[in-house]
Amino acid sequence: MGKADVNIEQMQVVVLMGGLGTRLKEYTKNCPKSMVEVEGKPFFDYQLNLMVKQGFKKFLFLVGFGGEQIEDYYGDGAELKISITYCYDGERLLGTGGAIRRAYHLLEEEFMVIYGDSFMDIDYEETIYRFALGKEEGKESLMTVLRNKNLFDKSNVLIKEGTLLLYDKHNPIPEMEYIDYGICLYLKKLWRDYEDGEAFDISKIQKEQSILGKMAVHIVTKRFYEIGSQKSLEEFSEYVKGRFLNSRPCVFLDRDGVINEIVYNENIEQLDSPLKIEEFCLLEKVEEALQIIEERGFYIFIVTNQPAAAKGKTSLRRLYDINTFFLQSMENKGIQIEDVYMCPHYGTQGKYTKELFLIKECDCRKPKPGLLKKAGEKYNIDWENSYMVGDSYTDIIAGKAAGVHTVLIGTIKCDMCRMLKENKPDYICKDLYSFSQKLKELEEG
Repeated sequence: MGKADVNIEQMQVVVLMGGLGTRLKEYTKNCPKSMVEVEGKPFFDYQLNLMVKQGFKKFLFLVGFGGEQIEDYYGDGAELKISITYCYDGERLLGTGGAIRRAYHLLEEEFMVIYGDSFMDIDYEETIYRFALGKEEGKESLMTVLRNKNLFDKSNVLIKEGTLLLYDKHNPIPEMEYIDYGICLYLKKLWRDYEDGEAFDISKIQKEQSILGKMAVHIVTKRFYEIGSQKSLEEFSEYVKGRFLNSRPCVFLDRDGVINEIVYNENIEQLDSPLKIEEFCLLEKVEEALQIIEERGFYIFIVTNQPAAAKGKTSLRRLYDINTFFLQSMENKGIQIEDVYMCPHYGTQGKYTKELFLIKECDCRKPKPGLLKKAGEKYNIDWENSYMVGDSYTDIIAGKAAGVHTVLIGTIKCDMCRMLKENKPDYICKDLYSFSQKLKELEEG
């Protein structure tokens, strides 16, 4: 990964939009499923806008029934400053795999596949990064998976120690706890030996790839939404109201020293961030604090500088793994962390730096407010009633720049903050639990 870059703009997104929507006949008699209206907009608008805001530029829509409506509405994508190309199914249904094969002449050498009837909010940079890592290890595809435990549908993916061992859509086994999330990346050559016009399901390729050990994996933690039924359509409509139509306050949390313990790094003989999962340990009463914050109706976002990979201390994959471990741990406790926004960049190259694409001046490293602004691009945030909570003056400056209330955790760095004059924190609390109690006081009056 030394020379590789996670370039979202260059990744082609292939969108499967040929579904008939037979379980939504009331809505799909006159329009394709992806164009069903949800709170005044076509369903797929929510997914497309999400991806455009994350930087995707190149889309290939594979359309069937109602394809003309889709093309009339989205056109060539110029209004969104993106490129959209279309490929029609033809006279007969080809299935998901066959539809992609029909568009073979339009495919780039590697591409992402999503579904036009699903809303999938994940860190796409991490997905592309893990795909790039997988290619270096001989993989030819990547599947995003969610720990499902048969909740949303029958679990169909076997994961052991972070490795995808088997995907089987039709014959799942009891050991499977994960489900195909709906986002996959592939090398074009996987379709080379299929005939144009051949009808087959993409699950055929996915199963073959898993058996051959050629499929990398990205474990995600946020549930997906789809509109395959009346119930799921109503569910997504309520989600849209809560996330996009109504503003909601949030608490931005720094991570190390606020959520988890800072550890001693023997290599540099200094206190440091955890560099592997085994070193990640929650501070006292953090779980209780997070539960209180969530119960008060706040989104919880983690905003954290993590330059260890850029400095060559560890890999970006390990940093992502720590985030996944934390999110799954909180999920097990019934605590919803809405998102983790991490800046992995650093301005200068270290002696042991391997992932050179992380070396750059960015707008996301605190004290700049970029991480907070990223959340604002995806969520309807009530900034006036939101908080930035951290243990460093950089957190306070970032919070001030974003226009939220600021809270300093701990007392070690208070003198420094008092010297900053206009950047003094609005509140100083002993720890996150103390802040949660303060929040209750402020909310109650």
